[in-house]
Amino acid sequence: MTTELPPVRRIVTGHDASGKAVVIDDGTLQARSTPAGTSHLTLVWTSLGTPIDNDDAIDGKDRPVDLTLPGGSVIRTVDMMPGTTAPMHRTNSLDYGIVISGEIELLLDDEASTLCRPGDIVIQRGTIHSWRNPSADTIARVAFVLLDAKPATVNGAPLPDIHPASVGRR
Repeated sequence: MTTELPPVRRIVTGHDASGKAVVIDDGTLQARSTPAGTSHLTLVWTSLGTPIDNDDAIDGKDRPVDLTLPGGSVIRTVDMMPGTTAPMHRTNSLDYGIVISGEIELLLDDEASTLCRPGDIVIQRGTIHSWRNPSADTIARVAFVLLDAKPATVNGAPLPDIHPASVGRR
């Protein structure tokens, strides 16, 4: 039996007028379903440039973003429905995928498959890949941190982005 996962709770810190560290936001975030309904995405935060400007007054979840953010970073969670597979894709980014709950398979274009369990971390370096939830009844939750990067190259030629149509702009 598939049960929904709880909403993602986000806690954001900042400073008060005297420079004391404070929590400026503590709440749950609304997930958005992909058009195919195979995953629910929760955009947690984005940032622009490096070094990052910690005085930027924009709430990072409100910045328009596609799958990645050129010149910036993105953190989102993906709740993948049981038995579903994401489209193959590649981005010009360095991605850290942290499995929070359930199990998920990393699929590569050489047909390799690697099972990832809670606590496992995948470092995705501009390769074409997909994700599959092998469970018949358990939602898998993965947190993804995506950092803008130069494209990977093969024989001196940059590899192009391949974005799945199911993600789209926020």
